[in-house]
Amino acid sequence: MITGRSSAPSRGQLPRVPRRPPLAVDPSSRVDRQRASDLRSLRPRRSLRRLGLVLGAAAVVVLVGATWHRVLGHADSFPVPNEATLAGLSVPQRIVTIAQSQVGYRTDPSSSYCNKYSAYWNAGTAGCPSGEQSEEWCADFAAWAWQQAGVSFTYGYGPGEINGSAASFYEWGVANGEWHSAASGYVASPGDVAVYGLSLGADPSAVHVAIVTNDAAGQPGPDVVNGDGDRTGFSAVETGTDQATADTSSGDSALAGYVSPS
Repeated sequence: MITGRSSAPSRGQLPRVPRRPPLAVDPSSRVDRQRASDLRSLRPRRSLRRLGLVLGAAAVVVLVGATWHRVLGHADSFPVPNEATLAGLSVPQRIVTIAQSQVGYRTDPSSSYCNKYSAYWNAGTAGCPSGEQSEEWCADFAAWAWQQAGVSFTYGYGPGEINGSAASFYEWGVANGEWHSAASGYVASPGDVAVYGLSLGADPSAVHVAIVTNDAAGQPGPDVVNGDGDRTGFSAVETGTDQATADTSSGDSALAGYVSPS
């Protein structure tokens, strides 16, 4: 005996199946997957690019370093003061200004005599970097400063001519009435050339010359600018204060006298 209605669906009626809630689909997920894939593919290229940038930067540093090394030592790193700077200065003042503008110049290689002042006169031996030439160059420097300031003389190896020999300034001074012995009590003027370690005879010689910047009362020697000095480097342009002896290590290189520009 049936006491109740069956819960089975009637023929022709499908059972109702509960609907699942729709999946939460992030519309950007496909884009994100694609982007991730793209990023993975870009990593090698980015690494190569980064490596290229690093190598490029390193090359620039090396190039700048090499250039700076060259600039510090010589060539155009110590140019002659321009005319605006020199305008209105007397010749002696010009000599001092030009000489002081070169303080800090050093030969390159540092253990050589390769320098731009000898090269200016086409003196010494070739084979140096940047077209420089090699010889001991204190006299070449002093002659260069005089010439740049407008002093008239001949650079050469004949009688009364100035050249790379320190004694040539003494000989030029004698020939032109501009030699002043230190024993005479002469007070040097700025722009004069001080001569050290002078040995007289048939073939005079001298150890060193330097450009006078000041000769203060009471000092045994003048203040100078030395070309081819060796106190701050093997071969450099440097200053000397109260320099009664040459800036070399030789103890017998005493101040002998001065040569004035005519």
